[in-house]
Amino acid sequence: MKNLTFLLILTLLFSVSCTAQSNKIEAKPAEQEITAVKEEPIRVTMQEVIIETTMGNITIALYNETPLHRDNFIKLVNEKFYEESLFHRIIQQFMIQAGDPNSINAAKGIALGTGGPGYTIPAEIIPGKLNKRGAVAAARTGDNVNPERRSSGSQFYIVDKHGGATHLDGQYTVFGEVVKGMDVVDIIAAQPKDRGDRPVEDIKIISMKLVEQ
Repeated sequence: MKNLTFLLILTLLFSVSCTAQSNKIEAKPAEQEITAVKEEPIRVTMQEVIIETTMGNITIALYNETPLHRDNFIKLVNEKFYEESLFHRIIQQFMIQAGDPNSINAAKGIALGTGGPGYTIPAEIIPGKLNKRGAVAAARTGDNVNPERRSSGSQFYIVDKHGGATHLDGQYTVFGEVVKGMDVVDIIAAQPKDRGDRPVEDIKIISMKLVEQ
C-alpha cells in the first residue's frame, strides 16, 4: 500500500513538472512581443522646393545626406512658415539670406536677422557639401556662443558668389542647392540695400511649395 501511494505521488509530481516545462517552452520570447518600428523608405531622389519671390522663382533641391535639415525645411514649408517673410540680408557676389519670421510686415529700416522658430538644429556638416555657387545652407550664431555650430531653425542663405564662398566650408551646414533660378538669386543680390545689408525695397517670399515626386 505504501509503495502504491509513493508511486502515485511520483506520478503527480512528474505531471506537474511536465506541465510547467511545457508552459516555459510555449511562452513567446520577450523580444517577439515588441512591436516592430516601421522604417521610413530611403529617399532615392532629392526633394525639390519652389521658392516663389517677388523677383521670380528659385527651385532648390534638399540633400538626403542632411536629413535633420531636410525634414525641418519640409516641415516649415508645409506649415507655410516662410510666406510673406523677406530676404532680409543681401550681399552681391556673396549671398542672400532669408527665414527670419520677424521680417513679416517689418517696418522699413528695422534691423532683422535674430528671429526663428524657437529651436536650433544639430550641425550636419558633411565633407563634400561645400559652399559652392548656388549652395543652400543654414545660418547660425557665431562660434563664441555656439561652439557646436548648431543651425538656426529657419534662417538660410544661398551662395551668390562665382567660385563659391569657400571660407565658409566646414563651418556651416550646407543642406541643398539651387537647381533652377540662379538668375533670380543674382537679381536679388544686386538690389540696393541699407547699411545693415537689408534691401531698400522689400523682397518677399510669396510662397514655398514642394515639388511632387
